[in-house]
Formats: sequence, C-alpha cells, structure tokens
Amino acid sequence: MNKLESFVYNRVKNNYIVKNALRNLYQGFYDLLPNNPSRFSVNPIVRENSFFGFHDCNPFSMDGTKHLAYRLHIPLRMPDKDDLLEVGYWTGKDYEQWVRIGETGAWNYHKGSRLQWINGKECIYNNVVNGVLKSTIADVHTGEKRVIDWAIDTVSPDGRLATTFSYERLQEMMPGYGYLYGDSDAYMGEKVSDHTGLFIVDLERNSRKMLLSLSQIAAFQPEESMKDTFHFVTHTEFSNDNRYLAFLHRWYKGTFRRTRLVVYDMEKGKIHVSPTTGMVSHYHWNGENGIVAYCRMEDVDSHVYFSSQEMTEWKRCGYPMLNSDGHQHFIDNDWFLVDTYPNKWRHCKLYKVNRKTDEVVLLADVKSPKQFVAPDQDHWWKCDLHPRSDMEGRWASFDSVHTGQRCLCIMPLLLSTVNN
Repeated sequence: MNKLESFVYNRVKNNYIVKNALRNLYQGFYDLLPNNPSRFSVNPIVRENSFFGFHDCNPFSMDGTKHLAYRLHIPLRMPDKDDLLEVGYWTGKDYEQWVRIGETGAWNYHKGSRLQWINGKECIYNNVVNGVLKSTIADVHTGEKRVIDWAIDTVSPDGRLATTFSYERLQEMMPGYGYLYGDSDAYMGEKVSDHTGLFIVDLERNSRKMLLSLSQIAAFQPEESMKDTFHFVTHTEFSNDNRYLAFLHRWYKGTFRRTRLVVYDMEKGKIHVSPTTGMVSHYHWNGENGIVAYCRMEDVDSHVYFSSQEMTEWKRCGYPMLNSDGHQHFIDNDWFLVDTYPNKWRHCKLYKVNRKTDEVVLLADVKSPKQFVAPDQDHWWKCDLHPRSDMEGRWASFDSVHTGQRCLCIMPLLLSTVNN
C-alpha cells in the first residue's frame, strides 16, 4: 500500500463493512483504466477448475511426485449440500495426470476440506457421513479408507494427532470458512463456553479429548475488550517438532473484532500469548520454532517474525515494502513465501522473503478479475493465492483466477524476478 492507502486503511480497518465498501469504490475507479496482464518469473503449470486452499499445509507428497488438490464441478457460486467437491492429486512429469481419491460435501473455497498428508502414503480430508461431519483417511496406494469421527483442522507432522473445533461456530462468525452442517460442539447460545473449544484427535485410536475450553482460553491474560463478545478458535498449526500447537483466539461482536495468537506447549501444558495489539490474521512456523505472522505490534501492522514460541522477541520482515496482509509459508528456516490481496488494479503479488535480511523477491504479479470479489459476507468465493512450497523448496504452489477460472498453479522456485 502507498502512504495514502495506508492512511485510509488504518482508519477503517476495524470496520470490515466500511473497509470493503471503500475498497470496492477505489478498485471500481481503476477498472475504467487500461490494465496490465499477469506476469510470472517462470511460467507456471496451470490446472483449471482445480485448487488446494489454505497456505498452512504442504500439498506435495514426501517424494514430490504428487500434489493434493480438488476439482470443481460447479460454476462460480456458493456451494449447497448437493454440491460435491472432487478430492485427489496431480501427478506425472508436469503434474498433468489427475488421480481421484473421492469426493466430499464438507468444503469451502478458502480451505477446501482441509485435505493434507498424514505420512508418505495416507492423506486425510473432511467429509459428511449421514449428515454428520467426519473425516476420511485414504491410502493413495491401496485405495483403502477409514473414517475418523470428527472433522479435523490440522495434522501434526508425525501424523499421530489432529486438531478439531466447532466448524458451526466458525461458520457463524466467519461465513465461508466453515461448512453447511452443524455439529454438537457449537454451543451457539454461549458466548464463551466450558463445553467447547480446542480438541485433539488421536488418529490411530479414533479418540478425542478437549485440550482447552473457550473459557480457559479467554481466562488466560484476559483483555477488557473480551467482555460480552462471542469467542471461538481457528487456524491451528503444530510446530515442526510436534511439541507446540498454535491457534488464533478470536472474539467478535458485530463489526468489533479482535484476535490474538496463542501457542500451547503440549509437553509442559503452558500457554503463551502474542504481545500483539488486537490483530493477527495469518502465520506459519519454521523448523526453528519461530513464527512469522501478519499482526499488529505497537499499533503497526506488518509481517513479524517471533524467534521463539514464547513470542517475547520479534522483528518486522520486509517492512515497509511489505505493509499489507498476506499468507505466509516457510520454504526453509529463513525464506518464506507470502502473497498480497488484490490492489487497486486487482492484482495480487507473490513474494519470496528472507526473514533475516529483509530481502524481498517478486515471483508473480497475478490479476484477480472483478467477478471473484466476495459481494458480501455470505458469498465468500474470492480466491487468495495462498502460496505453499514443497519440502525441498523446489516448487511454489498457489491458487489463482488470472485465467478467468479458479486454477491451481505450480511454479519452479527460482530467484529470477518480475519487474515491478
């Protein structure tokens, strides 16, 4: 964002209705002017009517030969309960061969069905069985499947555990991130509850236990703004050594919205809370138990690197060049991918950033056509790039709509740049 955009944004950012209205007006003016095409450092492999979803999971198999994804079979509209999403993976020399795993009725455009690898041969995705939210583990070699009794959010790196929470509660507060099905853990009549919160699922035993209730989370270092607000958790992610579990704790009331990042030490049972001032949107772990997060520190919004799980020491990354929200994914311990939301020209950018040196490398400048703007909170079909990489840092994977259709893009991770 330029200085004028930052000035206006900082005054409306806490009211999403006003913020979105001004954004639409601003972008609408630039729609009348000539626009540039999308540009890439290297032309990506493009698979139309396919996508992966969120930035926190690695869609590539351990050997790099498979890329998990979905295939769409409906036009651009919100799904209903009869609309099934095809689940599978791309494989082959240029990821040109589609292999179907199954289908699911528990999905959305942002996070899909939380499809992710458990190990070298098994993946998991959320599903609906007889009208009840569950998840399915599939062996991609044998085709064998087994059902887990709860919808999951994130699997631990060792493949043993998964997180879960109320998707009905999430859907109520963040339409387009949950599913069209209710669940027994919602307790919608309780703004903060002892009965629901963050759960851990043992995938081997198909058992579940509550890790932290919403009441416990809200009671730890409580803030005055939490009173008389609706609490929920979302965006969970395990550290690479399986010891720590991070999540976003959110409390909303109307247009009032606050978020903090919480890290739970699963060995010591200790809770750490980010020293942020009201806002955390996205984050990702590296292999050194450091976290990069887009958040508000000392009342300045930026990408911040916390050097430990306690989140007591921090630095801004790529600031002020990177001064707008985005989704991060670490390539290695120092470099991470991050995208931007559509600017005034409706272009999203994909960057490679060094959290130590603040070097910022532009990898792609991608057009996002107007029809993919979410018109309101109940029609959440926009497409963020949500960048991911494989474990070796050879490939970048992201979703895009630059062709006029939602598509999956796979691009070699090179240091060549696109001219600004």
